[in-house]
Amino acid sequence: MNGIESLLKMYDYVRPVLDIAILFFLMYKGYQLVMRTNSAQILKAVVIVALAFGVVKVLHLSTMLWIFENIAPALLIGLVIVFQPEIRKVMINLGQSSWFQRNKSLYTGDTIRQVLIAADTLSNQKRGMLVVFLRKTQLSDIEKTGEFLDSADMEKKTYKGDMNVSSSLLISIFAFDTPLHDGACIIQNDRLVAAGCFLPLSEQFDIKKTYGTRHRAALGVSEVSDAVTLIVSEETGAKSLAYDSKLHYDLSTEQLEATLTRLLGVDKDDEKGDDADDIEAVS
Repeated sequence: MNGIESLLKMYDYVRPVLDIAILFFLMYKGYQLVMRTNSAQILKAVVIVALAFGVVKVLHLSTMLWIFENIAPALLIGLVIVFQPEIRKVMINLGQSSWFQRNKSLYTGDTIRQVLIAADTLSNQKRGMLVVFLRKTQLSDIEKTGEFLDSADMEKKTYKGDMNVSSSLLISIFAFDTPLHDGACIIQNDRLVAAGCFLPLSEQFDIKKTYGTRHRAALGVSEVSDAVTLIVSEETGAKSLAYDSKLHYDLSTEQLEATLTRLLGVDKDDEKGDDADDIEAVS
């Protein structure tokens, strides 16, 4: 009995520390989530409203306080309506989050290298390319807008054919004016699942005008999923990556390989890149 009482007394000392630690952990993860989904404007709006309410409360402005208290429900509904796209992205990313464990990689280094060989070739030829690497989020609706290249059972999420990712296959799709070259290729589990897919365009309003439709589409799919998209510009031949609602433009092949290796969780034994070339390290 004395042992239990001692533990309870010890917990009384530990509880405040634990309470604060959990609070800071949730705040940090929430901040990461908002920054990753490019939804900082939600925080700004909430902070402005909270500061205004605080000022009214401190100065005892009874009329304004009455107004705040009465319009608070309508204001909350208004914020939800105005920021519906941003809130949707936050919820999607929250469902995708894996805070305490790392999932087993579904990609190998050879798949990345085959895609990069094709990207280099198409870049030299000034031919556009758009390749989406799926991670946790399924994009079945987007896949259905294109042509399935594998013998796939989408309901059971099984793949039966032998449509492996190869540079020659990707080049044949994008290097010539075939019906599939204007869309995106989707890769999942080291398999080339579909081609000629139409991606949603980005909702960001501050995108550079020099970016073409491929870049806007790559940003768009990164805003609604955790996919990583490789883009080759048809105008300049620049190679870029889009993920977490951000576009990283004009990367070298070494940067692309290191970053894809990290984002797709390729085993260290299977990679041939240098982590120092990761764009997170050089930015």
